[in-house]
Amino acid sequence: MKVAKHWREIPERYRLEAAKCKKCNHICFPNRLICPECGAKEFETIRLSGDGKLVTFTIIRTAPIGFGDLVPYAVGVIELNEGVKLLAQIVDCNPDDLKIGDKLVAKFRRINEESKTGMIMYGYKFVPDQGI
Repeated sequence: MKVAKHWREIPERYRLEAAKCKKCNHICFPNRLICPECGAKEFETIRLSGDGKLVTFTIIRTAPIGFGDLVPYAVGVIELNEGVKLLAQIVDCNPDDLKIGDKLVAKFRRINEESKTGMIMYGYKFVPDQGI
C-alpha cells in the first residue's frame, strides 16, 4: 500500500468513521460521494461503535506469501450495530471455536509493514466480545 493512500484511509481505518446521508440516514462505510440509496450528496461524519456480530467467516489454513506465520487465522463479515457490514480479520481466539452470531468488538491493531524500514500500517481487527 502506498503512503498517500494509507493516509487518506486513516479516518476509516483508525477511527471507524463513516458517512451518514443527511436525507435518508443511510450509513456508508467506506465513505461515498453519492448515497447509494437516495442519490443525495450531503453527509455527516459519524463514528461507528465497533460492536457487532459475526455474519459469516472462513478460516485460512494455507496463507498467501507474507502471512504464513499467522495461520490458521479467521477472516469474517461482521455486521455492526449500526447495520454496516465489513470484512476483517478475527484475532485473539481459536478460529475453530468461532460460530455465526458470535459478538465481536473492533480493536486497533498493527495490520502490515511495507518493508523492513518502511511504514507500519494500523487499522481494525475484531476480537470476541468478553463483556468487559
